[in-house]
Parts: sequence; structure tokens; C-alpha cells
Amino acid sequence: MVPGAGAERPAGGAGAVIVHLDEALVVADKPAGLPTVPGRPVELHDCLWHRVRASVPDALVVHRLDMGTSGLVLFARGIEAQRALSRAFAQREVGKTYVAVVSGEVIGEAGEIDLPLAADWPNRPKQKVDHAVGKPSLTRWRVLAREPGRTRLMLEPLTGRSHQLRVHLAAIGHPILGDTLYAAEAARHAAARLLLHASALALRDLRDGTARHWSSAVPF
Repeated sequence: MVPGAGAERPAGGAGAVIVHLDEALVVADKPAGLPTVPGRPVELHDCLWHRVRASVPDALVVHRLDMGTSGLVLFARGIEAQRALSRAFAQREVGKTYVAVVSGEVIGEAGEIDLPLAADWPNRPKQKVDHAVGKPSLTRWRVLAREPGRTRLMLEPLTGRSHQLRVHLAAIGHPILGDTLYAAEAARHAAARLLLHASALALRDLRDGTARHWSSAVPF
């Protein structure tokens, strides 16, 4: 799924870029390095949610992006909308598209990564492939472009496991460049940031069921 461009871009509070705002939800564009929700260290107290709530006080968290990942994040307006949107995510009714630049030249034009994932408890917050107790996890990928030593991919996670895209790509030998958790030294330092961007979201409108879609330009 490759959702098309979104709509209005009203200004967000305290530096948040709000891509869409209506009575039920907010779609915001998160920069890399900003947490989605508050972190425990005081330096991570600033987050996208707080910035959005500066102008939309009833915004509630529905899903998250890793701090290093940039791109689109959806917030609900009020508890009823939060329940409905959380259900939509759980039932895989929300289309999510990412763009990543990975280490190495990926063979083939498209495919799937079907590897179960579980928490790597001794090394939290890391996750790992675990065929014994891991939860089913599926990622679709398609090559967008190739350069010497790297490949640009479009990614569609069909499940929503923690760090799913990062672990899946590392597991097949193509870690995302700039990934400080899962990439080896060379790939880790090949970029100044994690080269992973949530480029599009699509879902059915909570009010009338019409198809909605938003997109965000890839910043790398």
C-alpha cells in the first residue's frame, strides 16, 4: 500500500508539525531524535505528544515511533476515538509505509520477512528473533533504489512488534544505516541518524468510513 499525499498542514504547538487535524484525530510529523512520549530521563521529557497537546489538549497516544525514527504519528482526540483507533491498529486496518536505507545491496525486487520476535530481556530494550516464544511478525519490502553498498527500501509492517523493521532487516543481513542497536560498527556509523522514516499512513475515517491517507516527504 502506498497512500497518497495528505491534506491541510495547520501549525502545530511548540514546534510540532501537524499534517492533519479534525474532530477525531491528529496526524503529526515527528523529527528524528524526538521521543513520541515522555522518557524517564529528564532530558527526554520533551516529546511529540507534549508538543501536539500544546495546541490540541485532548490528543491521546495511539501508537509510537522509536526516537530515532522520523515521520507520521497518529493521535486520537478523546478516549472514544483512542479506543476505536487502537482497535484499528490491533486489527491491522491501518496501512503503514516506511522508507529505509539499509546496508548492502539487497537481492531481488520485493519480498517478505516472516520471523517471530520477542524481547531480549538481558539486553533490554533490544528485541530478537525467537522461534520458540517469539510472536508472529511479518514485514513486506520492495526495492526503491540501489547504490554501491546500500539499498533504499519501501517497508510495510503487517504486524506492529517493537523494533520490528530494525530487527527484521538486521536478521536478513541488511541492517538499517545509523541503527545503534542492531547494526554492526560500519553500518552504525554510516549515517548521522537512523535512516528510517514513517512516510505514509492510511485508514478508514472513524466518522463516515471514507478512505483517508497522509504522506510525509523522506528527509534523507
